[in-house]
Amino acid sequence: MIDQLTVFLPDEMGSLAKMTHVLSGSDIQIHGLMVADASDFSLVRVICDKPFQAYEALSDRSYNVAITQVVAVVVDNVPGGLARVLDQLAGVGCSVQYAYCCSIEGKTVDIIKVEGDLVQEQLRQADFRQLTTEELNASAPTEE
Repeated sequence: MIDQLTVFLPDEMGSLAKMTHVLSGSDIQIHGLMVADASDFSLVRVICDKPFQAYEALSDRSYNVAITQVVAVVVDNVPGGLARVLDQLAGVGCSVQYAYCCSIEGKTVDIIKVEGDLVQEQLRQADFRQLTTEELNASAPTEE
């Protein structure tokens, strides 16, 4: 499991840009991002290299932010890659709350928020490659 930020943004021009500037100004690399808008706000889910530092940076600037754990599964970039993961989760009774995908280090990664006690074990048994926090942090660019 990896940590994901969930940020509630007001439905105002430039609010997403301002949030990303806070993160970049704190030397945080965004790897994945999903935005869902509602009538008065947007819900932004962020996968980044330093989620706790990002949480602090956003909280210090009065953003409404939370950290949740999600599964990051490396999948083949072929038709049916996500379907295979979702079939396995459904087969063991895990409820999927939401999912989105991103590319990290050239790999297709499905980010999935699930409920269930055996999620990680079931994915391991099905031979899915989960991205760890260490792998995520290792993918951040370094200055030379």
